[in-house]
Amino acid sequence: MRNISDLQLQNILLDVDADGIATVTLNRPAKRNALDLATIDELVDIFTTLPRAGVKAAILRANGDHFSAGLDLVEHHREQRSASDFMHVCLRWHEAFNKMEYGGVPIIAVLKGAVVGGGLELASAAHIRVASMDTYFGLPEGQRGLFTGGGATIRVADLIGKARMIDMMLSGRLYRGAEAVDVGLCQYMVEDAEAKAWDIARAAAQNPPLSNFAICSAISHMQNMSALDAAYAEAVVAGVVNTQEAAKARLEAFAKGTAAKVKPE
Repeated sequence: MRNISDLQLQNILLDVDADGIATVTLNRPAKRNALDLATIDELVDIFTTLPRAGVKAAILRANGDHFSAGLDLVEHHREQRSASDFMHVCLRWHEAFNKMEYGGVPIIAVLKGAVVGGGLELASAAHIRVASMDTYFGLPEGQRGLFTGGGATIRVADLIGKARMIDMMLSGRLYRGAEAVDVGLCQYMVEDAEAKAWDIARAAAQNPPLSNFAICSAISHMQNMSALDAAYAEAVVAGVVNTQEAAKARLEAFAKGTAAKVKPE
């Protein structure tokens, strides 16, 4: 098993604090954090390693003014890839984003500036998206003669619906502000997205790891099943999670009336 210290990273910065919260920072600001193949490879390595290293939650952020402008079009143009070559590039993107979505570690994305094309595909693989007020979302593939290849047809369409996604790709429509929250591209849009993301990460890190694993993997799996199979899978997961040792003290506190109440602040 690879340790975090074994990772060889050039385009991404990685730090894990004393509370077990990882900070994953895209670090190609001069390229608007465009995603070249080397960066995707690093994402695969990072999100393969974090769940096995006891990380309790992860913040996904970016240096510079933009979260990510998507596929590195300069690299793509330079490489003159064949259809087969680019298919394998896309499969590598899917591998990275599947490890994020299904890995079981809560990932909170801090969004700002451009979250477009492949950058939106990356953001959609996180479990919670917190956007700054200057964030804008787009899928400009149609105007560039391209088609999404990193999971937008799966995750973005799931977030906002097929019709909205087609509109974005055909017309170049951008979403920003309250409208982006309303359609489901992000769950929060606030003045200080980093601070809000950290609040969420710290709260999630207090949950039992098995509960977080189920929330951040089982739900996605169940969405891929028939209703009957999903109901069965949910019962199995609940049987395991709801009888875990880590839950007993919390259930006892609830029974005694000493647990925190679920109520608005």
